[in-house]
Amino acid sequence: MVPRRAGAALPHRAGGHRRPQGRPRRRLRAPAGRRVSAPTRRRLIQGAGALALAGSLPAAAAEAEVTARLARYMAAAREQALPPEVLTACKHRILDTLAAMVSGARMRPGEMALTYVRGLGGTEQAGVVASGFRTTTVNAALANAMCAHADETDDFEPVTKAHPGCATVPAALALAELHGNSGAEFVRAVALGYDLCCRLLLALGPDLVRGAHRSAEGTSSTFGALGAAASLARLDERGMRFALSYAAQQVSGLWSWVRDKDHVEKAFDFAGMGARNGVTAVGMVEAGLTGVADVLDGRHNLLNALSTAPKPELMLDGLGSRFFVTETAIKTFSVGYPIQSPLDATLMLRRQYGLTPETVRHILVKVPTDAVGIVGSSAMPDVSCQHLVALALVKGGVSFADSHDAGLMHDPAIAAERAKVELVGDPALMDPAAPRGAVVAITLADGRTVEHHTRHPPGTKENPLSTEAVNAKARDLMAPVLGPDATERLIARVNALEAVADMRELRPLLTA
Repeated sequence: MVPRRAGAALPHRAGGHRRPQGRPRRRLRAPAGRRVSAPTRRRLIQGAGALALAGSLPAAAAEAEVTARLARYMAAAREQALPPEVLTACKHRILDTLAAMVSGARMRPGEMALTYVRGLGGTEQAGVVASGFRTTTVNAALANAMCAHADETDDFEPVTKAHPGCATVPAALALAELHGNSGAEFVRAVALGYDLCCRLLLALGPDLVRGAHRSAEGTSSTFGALGAAASLARLDERGMRFALSYAAQQVSGLWSWVRDKDHVEKAFDFAGMGARNGVTAVGMVEAGLTGVADVLDGRHNLLNALSTAPKPELMLDGLGSRFFVTETAIKTFSVGYPIQSPLDATLMLRRQYGLTPETVRHILVKVPTDAVGIVGSSAMPDVSCQHLVALALVKGGVSFADSHDAGLMHDPAIAAERAKVELVGDPALMDPAAPRGAVVAITLADGRTVEHHTRHPPGTKENPLSTEAVNAKARDLMAPVLGPDATERLIARVNALEAVADMRELRPLLTA
């Protein structure tokens, strides 16, 4: 036997047996599944059929090979053009999240995240938004994601309660800056991330996740970031399988975030942790690390570990035809999502009846029962329903600045109106078709009661915002940080993102 040279790699073995002499050695793959060679005819055929395959097998077969089918879809999706309406919806969410990142960079959670990663140093691979600082992709994704959820302005999926954008877009931005991906690749990667984020929760069961004291938002964000990052890293099916496994090992998040009164840990729990995890998983696979190839359906798999009644087929159902990036809600107001409908209803009644504080005796706000614990007793102004309803009545609107002004919580005029607001949970509003609706009933000084039911606030898929409305929100958030010129140029580039040759072209526009 010829002794093995120290440090040399052992030959690949299957089941512990040597390769028989005379058999041709297999051609080695690219490190841990990164695709670098030109596609073969077989791979092209597999890629073209992956979208159709994802929804074609019976449920029994789907449960037997969830990881394989999902990995094939992930590897093929980066080459598949999105339908026009999905492309538009995805660009809206990307712009909305970038705006949240920029504005959040000047809020306490974002500033603290930037200080933290600046202290870590690291190879200059990707930039931190609204700064001239560059660091590793992992650190940049962490900081940018915490900026994206530094307040309550990022998007939200009403059924699963996931926040896909705040982890997915920062992870995608870090990888795209590292690899120089095109805008078209970036959009497709973000769409894939949204799908993985929301589908994981559907497969687990959002209520079952929360029933085990876990955070649905934290649990799902890692998979959103993973989907986008893996697509931009151009991993093949094998690499996708390993990346899914490294991401699954990092999935975390406890419902204890509701006790975070400063919104700092919450920014990590909802966004920073997931973005870091997803980018870490992809980076490890790119570096050649191998892993488990069936983490979603093999023994001790992720779905069984986190759910008492998982539905693995929901990871795959409708892949390539149902895009969750079209189903998230872009927030009209930069406040906690359960407050969107109460504010819409309050302002609607105020305009319709010319209401003033003097003409209002009492305000009854009915929300779904699961929303009361989130927005019913918060010390943060942007997550306090009673405070924001009172603010809307007094000022006739809720600006970004006002919703984050803690001093207004002690303003005598607003405090007087807040005392009139009664918030209750209504089981009748636990409606799967409108999970974040609200009813506002205002009793007037003359004894009359006027009422409005907002089932779907502006920004939902049932009541979507126009491109100009999304632009206006982004402009309001970004111009104070980036300046009006850079803001307008950034908005224009994102609106035509599919024509951007290299995502690194956006970097100067994101630097304050």
